[in-house]
Amino acid sequence: MYNSVCFLILTWVIAMLVFPGVPARSGDSFLKDNITVRQGDNALLKCTVDSKVSRVAWLNRTTILFAGDEKWSLDPRVILLPTAHTEYSIKIQNVDVHDEGPYVCSILSNKLPKSTKVHLIVQVPAKIVNVSKDIAVNEGSNVTLMCLAIGRPEPSIIWKHRSANGLKFVTEGEYVEITSITKEQSGEYECISSNDVSAPDVRMLQVTVNYPPFISKARSTRTAVGQRGVLQCEASAVPVAAFEWYKEDRKLFNGLNGVKIENKGNHSMLIFFNVSEEDYGNYTCVAMNKMGNTNASIILYGPGTINDVSRASLSQPSSLCLLVTLIVLYLLKF
Repeated sequence: MYNSVCFLILTWVIAMLVFPGVPARSGDSFLKDNITVRQGDNALLKCTVDSKVSRVAWLNRTTILFAGDEKWSLDPRVILLPTAHTEYSIKIQNVDVHDEGPYVCSILSNKLPKSTKVHLIVQVPAKIVNVSKDIAVNEGSNVTLMCLAIGRPEPSIIWKHRSANGLKFVTEGEYVEITSITKEQSGEYECISSNDVSAPDVRMLQVTVNYPPFISKARSTRTAVGQRGVLQCEASAVPVAAFEWYKEDRKLFNGLNGVKIENKGNHSMLIFFNVSEEDYGNYTCVAMNKMGNTNASIILYGPGTINDVSRASLSQPSSLCLLVTLIVLYLLKF
């Protein structure tokens, strides 16, 4: 019976001290403080007392955590620290976001109430929770990249683009809108989320841009009869281009008529093991993928036939270049 009466009296006293709307009596003091703790860390809530204290308790909003040395909270993470007689402190272990809010240390000393209020702020490191997957699109398409993050305080998001030219800033915000994407905009994109609570959270995604072949290297070659000759052709393309070789309108095949075709990545070679007079003339390199095709004319010629042929024309289609080449070869016979 005595314990029940004490409980009712203590509850009424605490309610008078901490419930909003209850005016404090003259001489009461109400101290406020903020404590900022990162999620997962421990929070130490301190309260200073003296030898004249007759009642003391810790509350979280309207819930009693400790009344004197008696624990009322069922949360095992909340413990009363064994401190000096002038301190009445508690510790909350492994703090989570639901622990955030006001905490009150209520003291009754010489029948005068005094309260210390502590507001616990829980910070949460930035974490990316949703990000676009790797994508492959055709050149000229519109692309939207997404990156969503959570944290307290609210994290900021920036995007960077990593390509052959290095790492460059793109934009801020959760979304990246790319209109009519080009092959230069392909590569790795980084979403970086941060709120200064811990190290930034970074996610990467790959954007592949498909585009038709573009022949970047095709040079005519001077080779003497009986020597080994090589015609080379390089094409930039995504997906990687397939190559075909023609002499005039006749398709060439690997291992036939004394020629070998070697294709490695974006590079193709037409190899002559023993060049003859019949091998001289105009050849066409054709590069193709699902996005389209292109071709280039290359001349295999002998010493003294042409003084300086250093470049082959690139065309799509190449009928005009073929015609010009045939005219030149015809004129050279005179």
